[in-house]
Amino acid sequence: MIYPETLEKIINFYKKMPGVGDKSAERMALATIDLKDDDLKDMAKVLENTKSKLKNCQICGQLTENDICNICSDSTRDKNLICVIEDYKSVFSFEKVGNYKGVYHVLNGLISPMDDIGPEDINISSLVKRVEEAENPELILALKSTIEGETTTLYIKKIFEKKNVTISRLSYGIPMGAEIDYLDIITLDKALEDRKKISE
Repeated sequence: MIYPETLEKIINFYKKMPGVGDKSAERMALATIDLKDDDLKDMAKVLENTKSKLKNCQICGQLTENDICNICSDSTRDKNLICVIEDYKSVFSFEKVGNYKGVYHVLNGLISPMDDIGPEDINISSLVKRVEEAENPELILALKSTIEGETTTLYIKKIFEKKNVTISRLSYGIPMGAEIDYLDIITLDKALEDRKKISE
């Protein structure tokens, strides 16, 4: 071990973050040590409060500090236009684009029989309820082009095929298998604008 044990623990903590390798983790750990005492205490407090303060919106499943997120509680948003996404990170991506005026529905996962994840394991039942309460709803399926994403898309399309629901999906300008939250704003905006209707 070339680092003191405490520093090693900090480095290993940062390495658990997505996209952080050995060198980045080391730089972040050393930068953490260089923080002023007050800043370090504030950082520790923020991290400690993260799990207790953040929760899922009771309507859409997005991260919020309140029971209902600021998007669902916004009266100017079109509640009949629902963008269905895999996880809350994609909400931030769409909101950065700034042109989408509908609402979201976070599935918190995708159907994956190989991983023993079925429709009952993700946030689909509440989507059905939202659609039933909407007037002339449109679902925009913004799921990644993987086997799991396609399986989930087909399942959602099937459960709404006998109902008066327009279903569209993002255009195929998005690379196969791409994560929504890693797309640049222009690509995401164009994919939303050029969405394709997939319901009958």
